[in-house]
Amino acid sequence: MSYKIGLVGKPSVGKSTFFNAATMNDVPEGAYPFTTIDPSMGEAYVRVDCAAPEFEHSCTPNHGYCDDGVRFVPTKLVDVAGLVPGAHEGKGLGNQFLSDLNEADVLIHVVDFTGETDLEGEPTEDHDPREDIDFLENELDMWYLDVLEKGIERYRSGYHGEDGDIEVDLAEQLSAFKINEDEIKQVILSLDLELDPDAWDDADREELAREIRIRTKPMVIAANKMDTEAAQDNWEAVTTDPDYEHLTFVPVSAHAEKALKNGAEQDVLDYRPGDSDFEILADLPEAKAAGLEQIREFVDDFGGTGVQRALETALFEELEAIAVFPGARKPQDDGTFLQDCFVLPDGSTAEDFAYFLHTDIGDGFLHAHDVRSQRQIGADTELDHRDVVEITTTN
Repeated sequence: MSYKIGLVGKPSVGKSTFFNAATMNDVPEGAYPFTTIDPSMGEAYVRVDCAAPEFEHSCTPNHGYCDDGVRFVPTKLVDVAGLVPGAHEGKGLGNQFLSDLNEADVLIHVVDFTGETDLEGEPTEDHDPREDIDFLENELDMWYLDVLEKGIERYRSGYHGEDGDIEVDLAEQLSAFKINEDEIKQVILSLDLELDPDAWDDADREELAREIRIRTKPMVIAANKMDTEAAQDNWEAVTTDPDYEHLTFVPVSAHAEKALKNGAEQDVLDYRPGDSDFEILADLPEAKAAGLEQIREFVDDFGGTGVQRALETALFEELEAIAVFPGARKPQDDGTFLQDCFVLPDGSTAEDFAYFLHTDIGDGFLHAHDVRSQRQIGADTELDHRDVVEITTTN
């Protein structure tokens, strides 16, 4: 499975800057609506402690890279354009926005915490960042509700006969959201609703759509521009509001991350993405040096620029994904040990991992070995984050 992180946000909040900082791609940036017209796909990275040092080995990754014992594992980041009020009704780039958004497994919502852009992305003052959060959640909820209503119509039409179950019809209608009938039934019952849509009122249907959305499209709020006093003032008010307890917030300065990565590429700075400090390696003009010291103060206070943390929170906390290394019980000194590290769903078994590597490997699966403990493990053994596993297969 290849995860996709969807990057969303209204115009002019720094979304493209975040995307560029995470991927170092050259996506146009600008303080005007729809700088990004088409979804941009890039390769970002999440950090995983490399397992090679535990075996007194070094690694040469096939994908991503390793920096002083930290593995940077690639993941897909999609910069989705078109978020404006009424997107679910087709406004702006609405239909395309929703289609692109549906490809994402988890969302990072970039919000301008300074309050200096309104809902349309135009300059303003004293805008409450909560309005941005509310309008995205509302757009998604209305989108889900529309699909849910179609599932209810499907049920009422008798598509599966008079004895059909509502969760079956809803699961088929909502299949694009990767939810099955057992999960839908669980959601319905958790809301104390009957398994009969005729007993649901408008509020029940809206609540059900929202709960399904929360479970199938998890979200991280990237509180951008947190290197400003205005954003820090808003942070306290928003993150302590009980109405937003269901969301995870990460303080971010996308601008700072991009500046540090640019400096590292030019050999002006020694900086590893996600670190909470950096070293200046060259003599710089006074203005640039002063700017970097301001960035240093921010990353020191917040433990980094937040870009890496947002990506990793989305993948490893919201999705609860795990990273697994294909390994060997007898590592060779030929540079092939731990060349790969893959991100899998939580609950993946040894056999799931075999099929992830290749269908033929899964079809011929005999058993696996936990390389750390040197113990044989069965097909149904669930793997843990950072496990090192050797697969034995007839193929």
